[in-house]
Amino acid sequence: MDNIAQHSWFADHRGWEDVASAICGGLIQLSPVVGDASAAVAVNSGLFGIIIAMLAVLELMTLRRWEEVMELICGAWIVASPFVFQYGGNLRLVHLILGAAIVLLAVLEVWQDRNRMLSA
Repeated sequence: MDNIAQHSWFADHRGWEDVASAICGGLIQLSPVVGDASAAVAVNSGLFGIIIAMLAVLELMTLRRWEEVMELICGAWIVASPFVFQYGGNLRLVHLILGAAIVLLAVLEVWQDRNRMLSA
């Protein structure tokens, strides 16, 4: 009972967070079908969707802090992409939502692992 009280839902890194990040990465990869995306936007979505999904799967296998930090950077880029490439509509909304979800999950994971001794 005492051990349960010491661990909260937000304190421990859980596998579902990595699975959710991988799913978001897959959705980012497929997202150009929801809007009229240029070739550059489609390549950007595909490339960063694959990277995010691969980082999330890698986190399931070996938990390293650099994976979470890279996921955070990639999520921030997905949020910034509509403004850099100047596209709007449904694709912009999808990228803002999925990118924000990636950023929030990565911040949560970094916070959960803040006291854990991980290879950088």
